[in-house]
Amino acid sequence: MKPFFCYFGGKYRVAAHYPPPSHATVVEPFAGAAGYATRWYTPKLVVKLYELDPIICSLWDYLIKVRPAEIRRLPLVVEHTDDLRCCMEAKVLIGFWLNKGTVGVHRVPSSRFKSGDRPNSHWGEVIRERIATQVALVKQWTIKQSSYEKIPNIRATWFIDPPYSVRGCVYPCSSVNIDYIKLGAWSRGRKGQVIVCENDGAKWLPFKHFRNFHPTVYGDGQSHQSVEVVWTNKERVTR
Repeated sequence: MKPFFCYFGGKYRVAAHYPPPSHATVVEPFAGAAGYATRWYTPKLVVKLYELDPIICSLWDYLIKVRPAEIRRLPLVVEHTDDLRCCMEAKVLIGFWLNKGTVGVHRVPSSRFKSGDRPNSHWGEVIRERIATQVALVKQWTIKQSSYEKIPNIRATWFIDPPYSVRGCVYPCSSVNIDYIKLGAWSRGRKGQVIVCENDGAKWLPFKHFRNFHPTVYGDGQSHQSVEVVWTNKERVTR
């Protein structure tokens, strides 16, 4: 599947380079846009998403439950999301496509959106139809507002992508309250396949260099190098 929305630090593009799921269930404790589960989607894959941000939780709950016809009725012309006659979750969904790759939900189109550059990668008929087509595929997914410590330790593929401790972004549910040493011990204790993401310089697990990426940060329109590191309890990491 393609992304349902674009969120800062999302792993959809990078996910193709991580090991594929080796279990029938994928758990994402810091769900965000669920780039790993979306990228590695199969009809038989059980996906359990957990997230502290209530806005992200509500958006995923909406996407899991909404009917394709309702998505197709969403307006294509947007000057300000406050003016739209649709539910708040739909406004949030559209807002993430008005200014891609940011943390906050935008209410007006970004300058890049207005420029017409790559029109099919922002909110419009192509994106709306893509989402309408895909919502039927995630009906069995689940989303729960929860901190990572409270997630049951089931045997699964655990894709752990927390706010980075090194050069990370301040999210609405900020990383300042994360005890990364505790998170590292918790990650080591997960049953099954465990993949943990971070930025170069993180020390709370014995991370290894993974890949250098040049993701576009759509909020400022500039390209920034990201040196990604990874820890996995598997012996090999797909490169």
